[in-house]
Amino acid sequence: MTGIAELVAQRRVVICCGTGGVGKTTTAAAIALEGARLGRDACVVTIDPAKRLANALGLEQLSDTASEIPPERWSGGAPVTGRLSALMLDTKSTFDQLVTRNAASPEQAQRILDNTFYRNVSGALGGTQEYMAMEKLHELHDEGGFDLIVVDTPPTRHALDFLDAPRRLLRLLDNRIFRLLMMPTRASLRVAGIAVQAFLRTVAKVVGSAVIDDVVAFFRAFEGMEEGFRERAAAVDRLLRDPGTAFVLVTSPRRDATAEAIYFAKRLSDHDQSVAALVVNRVHPTFGDESPDGLRARARALRAEPGSDPEAAERLAVLYDNLADFRLIADEERRHIEGLRESTGSATVVYVPYLAHDVYDFDALHEVGGTLLSG
Repeated sequence: MTGIAELVAQRRVVICCGTGGVGKTTTAAAIALEGARLGRDACVVTIDPAKRLANALGLEQLSDTASEIPPERWSGGAPVTGRLSALMLDTKSTFDQLVTRNAASPEQAQRILDNTFYRNVSGALGGTQEYMAMEKLHELHDEGGFDLIVVDTPPTRHALDFLDAPRRLLRLLDNRIFRLLMMPTRASLRVAGIAVQAFLRTVAKVVGSAVIDDVVAFFRAFEGMEEGFRERAAAVDRLLRDPGTAFVLVTSPRRDATAEAIYFAKRLSDHDQSVAALVVNRVHPTFGDESPDGLRARARALRAEPGSDPEAAERLAVLYDNLADFRLIADEERRHIEGLRESTGSATVVYVPYLAHDVYDFDALHEVGGTLLSG
């Protein structure tokens, strides 16, 4: 068993990454669906706030809690033993749960949750969404009871920032200013306290003393929780590097999309990760072996000597011209893909043909999934 079929049947975590508009959400949903059809307890989770995943699954909306989709909606009437669930990340809710889990007491957790600075940044601070996505992944992996978790990442160049998120949190915990703000006000630390106070007074002149008070209270409320966050960040980092985790790079054969995919492949390589599978969506078929020049020559010959039925000859010549255009598109796509293949090394490459319809229900998802598994 190789390629996507092996990932669906054996891996525990599959992370789908790629730029926007290339069918990444559809791919993630199709992989989870095929996992469920194989008897696995599968869950697909999106970090993207858009509703593409819900639409692909035929749902009105998704919540931050994994919701099981009734088998009769996706099984096609066949008997199944697997389960299919889906959720959409809510950054603030996940952050709240993380705070509550690591707090020494309900009172400490409430002090943080009620803090104005925390409420303002918990859903909007740069990098927070990516880290909370990994926190949700860790939670589903350790506590959700799922055999297969498929992550649909945001459709931006920052979609791989979650790879850095655990390390960024660790760097924050080790940052000098953070550690000074966390210091208790013992006499032996009075000099450091005076230096920090001078710094904060300077900042307060710009942003206001009330904001500074909230920031200091926020950091002080975290006293004793750093180690829990540190351990969790390290555990998330280990999960991303676990052999049971696989990265699927999704793209289309467009020049801009393949250029972005090469960038994603390099980012993964920089983190000592590899692309397990490359999925190229919306690929035009080649329609035979004859070259575009040969096809156009046929069209010119028909027009030069139309025979007894000039109208029929012209219609056939137009078809040859159209076929030549399609061959040009297909050849150009394959040139773009070839450079990407070299960037992804030994990754399995799966081509999903350009479908005549949108993927908006489970029948269409299964059609895509069948192509992915057959390779």
